[in-house]
Amino acid sequence: MKDDQFKAWEKTRTKGKLKFVLVTGVLLWGLPMLIFMAFINKPFTDGFTSKSAITHCIVWLLAGVVYGLLTWHYSERKYKKNLANRSNI
Repeated sequence: MKDDQFKAWEKTRTKGKLKFVLVTGVLLWGLPMLIFMAFINKPFTDGFTSKSAITHCIVWLLAGVVYGLLTWHYSERKYKKNLANRSNI
């Protein structure tokens, strides 16, 4: 992990996991995927209240949460490993 990445993650982690998951996972990944896949799969042809539209929304927003959590844990692991390496020097 480079110094700028290290400092950026330190700043990000102070804002908390929940905010990171909601912003990075749901808003910046899940929502664009929902919109992109809506153009491909056309789940809204019967309206926003159809079963496929509701399922589509739930799936992509939950996928955003999973993406955010996985990204958080991966970044934390890299950060802690790098922190340990820095303290050993």
